[in-house]
Amino acid sequence: AQPGSMGATLAYVAAAITGLWGVAHAVPTTQVVAGFQPIAPDNRRVILQEWLAEAVTMWGLAALVIAVTAVDADATVTTWVYRVVAGILLALAALTSATGARTAVIWFKVCPALLSGSAVLLLVASFT
Repeated sequence: AQPGSMGATLAYVAAAITGLWGVAHAVPTTQVVAGFQPIAPDNRRVILQEWLAEAVTMWGLAALVIAVTAVDADATVTTWVYRVVAGILLALAALTSATGARTAVIWFKVCPALLSGSAVLLLVASFT
C-alpha cells in the first residue's frame, strides 16, 4: 500500500477505531470496578489492571499500525504487521464474545463488532 493509498487509508481507519475504542474502554473504568462492590482491595486492583490492560493493548496495536504505515506503507513487514494485529484483534473479539459480551453490559456487546471490523480493514489493507 502506497502512502495515501486505499490500503494505507484502511489501516489508519482501523487504527483510529481501535485506539478510540481503547479510550472508550478506559473512560468507564471507575464505574465498572465499582460495580463489583463489595470486593477485597486486591481483587479490585486485579479487575482494574485487567480492564485497563485491554485498553492499553488497543492503544499499542493502534500505535504500531500507525507507525508502520507512516514509515513505509509498502513494506512486506507492514503487510505482516497488519495481519498479525488483525489476528490479535480477532482473538480479543472472540474472548470478549465468549465472556463479557454474554453479560448485559452494552459495551461488551459492541466490542467484538468494532474489533472484528478493524481486523477486516487491516486484512483488506494487507492485500492492497
